[in-house]
Amino acid sequence: MRSKSTIITTLLMVVGIILLSNYLSNRFFFRLDLTDDNRYSLSPATKDVLKSLEEPVTISAYFTKKLPPEYANLKRDFKDMLTDYRTISKGMVAYEFIDPAEDEELERKIMQKGIVQAQIGGREKDELKIQKAYMGAEIQLGEKSEIISILQSTEGMEYFLTTSIKKLSLKSKPLVGILQGHGEAPMDQLSHALHGIGVLNDYQPVTLTDSTRELDRFDALAIVSPKDSFSAGHLQQLDDFMAQGKGLFVALNRVDVDLNTSAVGHSINTGLETWLSMKGININENFVLDANNMPVSVQQEAMTPFGPGIVNRRVEFPFFPIVINFSDHAITAGLEQMVFTFVSSINYSGDSTALFTPIVKSSEQSGTQSVSAWINVFKEWSENDFPLSNLTLAATLEGPIAGSINSRMVVIADGDFPLASQQQTPNPDNINLLVNSIDWLSDDTGLIDLRTKGALSRPIKEDLSDGRRTFLKYLNFLLPIMIMIIIGIIRFEIRRNQRIKRMEVGYV
Repeated sequence: MRSKSTIITTLLMVVGIILLSNYLSNRFFFRLDLTDDNRYSLSPATKDVLKSLEEPVTISAYFTKKLPPEYANLKRDFKDMLTDYRTISKGMVAYEFIDPAEDEELERKIMQKGIVQAQIGGREKDELKIQKAYMGAEIQLGEKSEIISILQSTEGMEYFLTTSIKKLSLKSKPLVGILQGHGEAPMDQLSHALHGIGVLNDYQPVTLTDSTRELDRFDALAIVSPKDSFSAGHLQQLDDFMAQGKGLFVALNRVDVDLNTSAVGHSINTGLETWLSMKGININENFVLDANNMPVSVQQEAMTPFGPGIVNRRVEFPFFPIVINFSDHAITAGLEQMVFTFVSSINYSGDSTALFTPIVKSSEQSGTQSVSAWINVFKEWSENDFPLSNLTLAATLEGPIAGSINSRMVVIADGDFPLASQQQTPNPDNINLLVNSIDWLSDDTGLIDLRTKGALSRPIKEDLSDGRRTFLKYLNFLLPIMIMIIIGIIRFEIRRNQRIKRMEVGYV
C-alpha cells in the first residue's frame, strides 16, 4: 500500500505536468491538420497579415451561450481560430465571447451595427425546437470596425476574419476603374462581383473622353462585355495606362447569337479585339463546344396524355461549357466549376518578351463551330463533334505589353460570364474568377486562396453506373462500421489469448 507522502508527490507531479503542458501549449503553437484543403490550418497569407500588424486588434464574438450541438461546434471552431490568431500575432489580436442576451442595451447596440439575430433549429428531448441566437462578431482596430453579421458555417470563416483585419489595417486601398461608355455591362449587372472587389479595393465607374486622362488615378481597370466601338484615342489611353505598369482586365464577347430569331451567329467588332491581337492575344471568331456542358430547356411540340401540346425538354447544349480545367495560378486558386455561354477560343501569336499563361481551358472533349453556322438546339451530339481538347478560354499576359515597364493583363473570351440578370444569379466561381483577377492585377494576391477555402465539392461523377453508385454509397456508410467490428474482434482475440496464457502452468 502506498504511503501518504508518495500519493501527495504523485498528485503534485500530475498537477505540475498539467500546468507545464498548458504553459507550453500557449507558448508553442502546433496543430496536426489532415484535411484535404487544410481547413484547420491558417494560410500563409493570414500569417503574413497577423505578423505585420502595427496596432492591436480586438474581436468581440457575440454568441448565444446555449446553442444546439452543431452550432456549438461552430462556436468552438471559431474560438479555436481566434486562439490561433492571438498566438500567431504574438498577442496583437485579443478576443472575448459575449452573450448579448444578458444585456438589453448591448443587444440593441450590436443589432444597430448589423449583428443579426438568427432563428436556428435544434432537437431537445426528441422535439424540434426553434430558438433565436447570435453568432456574429465585431473586429475593431483603433476607431475603425468591421462587422461579421452571422457565421453560419466554417466555410469562409478565415477569409471573412482575415480580410476584415486587413481592411482595417490598410492605410489606403487600390482604386479600380470599371470602364463605361462603349456598351459595357452596367454597374448593377456587376453587383455580385463588385461586392467581392470592394473587400480589398475601392472601385468607381469611369468614362473616357478625348481631352482628359481619366485613367491615371486608377491602379487597375476592368472592361466587361463592351458592344460599341473604341476610338483610336481611347485605345491609346489604354496603352498609356498599361505603360505605367498597371493592370487591365478584359472580358470580351467575340461572337454572339440570338436563338429567338435566326439562330445564326455573328461576330462582334469593337476595335478592342484588334488592339489585343496587336499584343499577340487572338480571340477567335468561333464558338467553343464542350461535351461537358449545361443542358438547356426548350419547348417542343409533342403528344401529351391530353393530345398535342407543348412540352419542355432538356437537351445538351455544348455552347454552354461547364469548365473544370484550371491551371495552377493565383487567379484560379480554389476554383472548381464555372459556366461560360457562347465562349470563344484564345491563342497567342506574340513573342517571348511577354509571358502568356492559359488559366482556364475546355475539357478533353471539345470542338469549335464557325460563327456563321446555324445553331441547332435539337442536334444529337456525338464524340465526332468534339475532336479537340484543352482550348484556352482565359489567359494572362505579363511583361512589357505597352512600353518598357512590365504590366499585367487578364483576358476572358466571354464577356457575360460574371453578369447577373433578373432571372439568374452568376455561378459563384464565375464571380470568384473576376474578383481574383482584380486582386491579382492590383498586386494583392495573398488572400485569393482564402476566398474558396473549405468550399470544395466532391460529388459522385454523373457518368458512374447505377450499380457502382450504389456500391460507393453503401461502402461510405458501412466501411467505418466494418472497421470498428474488425478492431473489436482483434482486441477480443488478443485479450482471450492473454487470459489463456495467464492460465498456463508456470506463468509468472
